[in-house]
Amino acid sequence: MGIVVEAVSKQFGSFKALDQVSVEIKTGGLVALLGPSGSGKSTLLRLIAGLEMPDTGKIFLTGKDATYTSVQERNIGFVFQHYALFKHLSVRKNIAFGLEIQKASKSKIKAKVEELLELVQLAGLGDRYPSQLSGGQRQRVALARALAVEPTVLLLDEPFGALDAKVRKDLRAWLRRLHDEVHVTTVFVTHDQEEAMEVSDEIVVMNKGQIEQVGTPAQVYDHPATPFVMSFIGPVNVLPSSSRMFQANGFDSPHPEVFLRPQDVMIETHGNGSSVGARVSRIIHLGWEVQAELTLDDGQVVAAHLTRDRFDELNLQPQQRVYVKPKEAKAFPLHYSI
Repeated sequence: MGIVVEAVSKQFGSFKALDQVSVEIKTGGLVALLGPSGSGKSTLLRLIAGLEMPDTGKIFLTGKDATYTSVQERNIGFVFQHYALFKHLSVRKNIAFGLEIQKASKSKIKAKVEELLELVQLAGLGDRYPSQLSGGQRQRVALARALAVEPTVLLLDEPFGALDAKVRKDLRAWLRRLHDEVHVTTVFVTHDQEEAMEVSDEIVVMNKGQIEQVGTPAQVYDHPATPFVMSFIGPVNVLPSSSRMFQANGFDSPHPEVFLRPQDVMIETHGNGSSVGARVSRIIHLGWEVQAELTLDDGQVVAAHLTRDRFDELNLQPQQRVYVKPKEAKAFPLHYSI
């Protein structure tokens, strides 16, 4: 096992950042710590790195107890959101920095730096300085510098958070390809659900200092363990279980709230016994799909996602009268709260 966290807690003053957190991360995996601000994801990453020490609990790296070992002893590569490159050093010198600290031979440093420049697609830019690079290029330099010392674990703290949407999208795909080449155990922190779904093998969903669910992107999306997971990962409608839309379809739940994904809202232009009336209040074009905001006859507002073909087939118009029913809905035990 690459990383094992056992019953770790961490408190800052009166704020409990982590509360009895346990998680295992497989060797060679690419895992996202996903959650809102204040959920504890960055604190957990810093504890794994050795930048913070836990109040209670243990951390094991590659089978060894590393709870109180120094940062240097952990052989970890760390990439920060804002690159933290040395402005006065060239790209080549930035990448070589850790190897020079380790007093590696000049021939090894030269070979490793050239190898990494190729790997991160920056060959030919080794003599430039950080100020001469784009944000995406600087982040790739930071990743190359972290990989140069051949870490057993690579930790990324919101690695693409400072970049614009297009560059962020490109770097996600690049990071996935890079990981598939180097296979270093990698943990990255993000609050971006799409980023976690697109890049990772597994997602650790965190909330209020605890882990809500661990699973593959498909598992946490299709089979959320709690209301928080369902509402945080992907869009969702939250409706009272007493809604006529559910009653008309025999969805009888003792729970006060029912969760319904927008793609599970079925729209027809003609009613039947299992559908309820609604009016199209707004149409939002999202490129490859269309979102229709619907106001049900009982006043509830529901978002529905349709493919472009289905939207064209229905020929929906603002203020049009339509009929809707749920394809699939989910309720959770009463002791869960969002």
